[in-house]
Amino acid sequence: MRPLIAGNWKMHGRLADVQGFAQAVRAAARHTDLLICPPFTLIDRFATALAGSGIAVGGQDCHPAPEGAFTGDVSAPMLAEAGASYVILGHSERRYCHGETNARVAGKAEAAMFAGLTPIVCIGETEAQRDAGEAEHVVRQQLMHSLPEGFSGIIAYEPVWAIGTGRTPTEADVAAMHAAIRAVLAEKLGEPGKALKILYGGSVKPGNAASLLALPEVDGALVGGASLKAEDLLAIAAAAPRG
Repeated sequence: MRPLIAGNWKMHGRLADVQGFAQAVRAAARHTDLLICPPFTLIDRFATALAGSGIAVGGQDCHPAPEGAFTGDVSAPMLAEAGASYVILGHSERRYCHGETNARVAGKAEAAMFAGLTPIVCIGETEAQRDAGEAEHVVRQQLMHSLPEGFSGIIAYEPVWAIGTGRTPTEADVAAMHAAIRAVLAEKLGEPGKALKILYGGSVKPGNAASLLALPEVDGALVGGASLKAEDLLAIAAAAPRG
């Protein structure tokens, strides 16, 4: 399975950042799939700058409805029209800061697939949940209720307590959780669940990428802060094992 390295720019980036970043990633040889998810305002600019490169562009969220009176929201068809082919959904910063439920995430994933986008559904436990021994239960519930019927997308496991903190779980913890995720996907989706990509996210950096990406059932990475610098994102991509 060809690894996917996805950069989540979150609320960072200006027009002046697009061309230099795009030129740097276009020029680099790589053996992974690469995805850039910038703010909504930069999607069309990145799509233009990366056209023909094989590097994909994605959004960071979408509304379940294709249109309507939803001030401040963006629909999946709008993302596709702007040049996106992926969309991140259910990120912990949406779940915990905006109160998004599993059912809400499932509705967004369904809308994304209907619009021709590949949804990247994020799951992960808080530190308190892990300390209480509930991590796998929490992740299982998120998987069972955040994925619509016929889900055909990507899963990103991001332990909430590791996002942007510089902390990461042990390699054994990551491997165990990814194995558990794979088992739930197979249970819920059958054979297709055995083939979906599972990304790891949570303070992925050039220094720890090789060890994380070498673990079983880790099919790539969802990268936050380190994706803002082309050289760091490319170093992470270079650390991925060759298929």
